[in-house]
Amino acid sequence: MCGQVSELLRGVPRGSEDRRGWLRRLRRALQSKETQQEFVRLDGAVRTLVGLFTCSLPDVQLEAARCLHELSHSSDAAVAEACVPVTSYLLTYLSGHSIELMGPSGSLCSNLLHGAGLPPVLAQGSCGFAWPSLGTHECGDPPPKTKRTLFPSCLHLQELCLYTLGNLVVESEVVRKKLLPQGIIPVLASCIQSPHEAVLEGLGYVLSQLLQANEAPTEIIPLVLDSVLPQHMLRLVCSGLKFGTGAAVEFAWCLHYIVCSHTANVELMSLGAVPALTSLLCDIASEISQSDSEGLELLICPVLRCLGNLLAEETGHEVQSQDERLLVALFIIMQCYLQQHPFIIPESLWLLNNLTADEPFFCSALLSMDLLPALLQLLPHSQTVSMLVLTVLCNIAEKGPAYCQQLHQQAALPLLLQVLMVPDPEVVGQCLELLHLLFLHWPQVAADFVRQRGHQTLEQHQSTPELQERVRVLLDMALQPPGASAFSSSSTASSTFSQMT
Repeated sequence: MCGQVSELLRGVPRGSEDRRGWLRRLRRALQSKETQQEFVRLDGAVRTLVGLFTCSLPDVQLEAARCLHELSHSSDAAVAEACVPVTSYLLTYLSGHSIELMGPSGSLCSNLLHGAGLPPVLAQGSCGFAWPSLGTHECGDPPPKTKRTLFPSCLHLQELCLYTLGNLVVESEVVRKKLLPQGIIPVLASCIQSPHEAVLEGLGYVLSQLLQANEAPTEIIPLVLDSVLPQHMLRLVCSGLKFGTGAAVEFAWCLHYIVCSHTANVELMSLGAVPALTSLLCDIASEISQSDSEGLELLICPVLRCLGNLLAEETGHEVQSQDERLLVALFIIMQCYLQQHPFIIPESLWLLNNLTADEPFFCSALLSMDLLPALLQLLPHSQTVSMLVLTVLCNIAEKGPAYCQQLHQQAALPLLLQVLMVPDPEVVGQCLELLHLLFLHWPQVAADFVRQRGHQTLEQHQSTPELQERVRVLLDMALQPPGASAFSSSSTASSTFSQMT
């Protein structure tokens, strides 16, 4: 195959049509990993592609871009780094066409080219292809960086440039460090007002890859914050229901990566991110309750994570949005996706946990709006869901006697007795935490617990090392004689549980 590529490079034709055919053959060859590696080792190979990409013939330029796009699919960092010479030209092309991308009302880019220090625009025109369109805690690791593989013949040249850049960014810190001084952030900022959904989705893809880099918190996010990108990202996420979810999904993940960096949450809050994302979830809940919701789960997931992480952040600012519609929205979302997309359930419960952790408003609203039965029904769903449901119930019980009384009145105890019978020590341990709070704040729960023979179920866990001390304390609380000092027992139990958590 290497010999075939060498032969191709020795005979680059001069005519436009002949060059297009030559580039098509090269593109097919570059679909092989081995050929990609051999190609970048050949002297002058990448330089030849750069020359063809920067020529004045649009059809040749497009075919050269497709070849570069094939190279960007490589998982070999050496291939990505060999493509560094082309990155400035990809950025220049995007900069030169940003006004076209923005449509008739846009103009942003003429001064950005000077500031970015980019080479002059070498390509003109474009092709005719179109692309069819517990306390608060933080969520787990975001999804791994993945390359975007698209069928090149369907891609407009601007989109090819964006996805090629995004793919190159994934593999190599060398490429990322080269792109920053070349002005990739100003270029992306100049394109984000494009009215074209496909261009915006490609732009979101590039930005999401940059924001997942290890160096993003110190080297990339500050540049993003100094640009117009954050407000436009938030706008595009919140308009996803009206103008297409593809770009909204990409930018929602971008916001998630920024929030997880702990470097920009005050700035995002100042832009109104919490009320805006709250309203979006309410709109989504209304949409999925009335029509086909397939595909919206891809947007819901990062939005839930963004909002949950913002609520978990200790910024010194008041970030809670006391909007009880958010609770209703969460339960509608969980009901709609419980069967088809169950991964949404822990994401929703994690946000619910952060809502109820410190703020009595949402605990009271959950009880007064009769949402507790729906929450309790999720207890047997899975280990992760059970843990989150029990944690939310602990948040409610921690608020005091009135809350524990309502939990007891709404028949939480029989379901907790069933949880005690599961063989998972972690779930049982969280259930013991909840029972401790209920016994402590509303002693009638302890009496009913014994009446329903809960103490016998509890005794089965006495031999479990990580549970036996808490089991002993709860048995003492439940089985104390009627005349014993409730205050003394409760104080001892509370001290014991606080030491173990």
